[in-house]
Amino acid sequence: QVQLVESGGGLVQAGGSLRLSCAASGRAFSSYNMAWFRQAPGKEREFVARVSWNGAVRNYADSVKGRFTISRDKAKNTVYLQMNSLKPEDTAIYYCAATTAGGISAVSGYPYWGQGTQVTVSS
Repeated sequence: QVQLVESGGGLVQAGGSLRLSCAASGRAFSSYNMAWFRQAPGKEREFVARVSWNGAVRNYADSVKGRFTISRDKAKNTVYLQMNSLKPEDTAIYYCAATTAGGISAVSGYPYWGQGTQVTVSS
């Protein structure tokens, strides 16, 4: 199993940047494919970005392409989400998730989740 703890959320003005971190503990972190999801009030949880276990493959939701970058640091057992040019519609709770399955962007494909970190973008 893997345990996930997110940090880095906060309040930022539109056009600003934030970097989220997801620290993982447990066995074999490097074997997990990692992803970020988000959930806005009254909406379903949605896929944001994912990175493969070796960092070679990265995928993004259309709504964040060109603005967000996902990365991982094996030495630190940490996954990051760099968010630039933030918009009010990016406001949500952001969750880190892990899976051993490849090529998955569905919520149901991720058995391991962090507690989430709030991101609020003011206009």
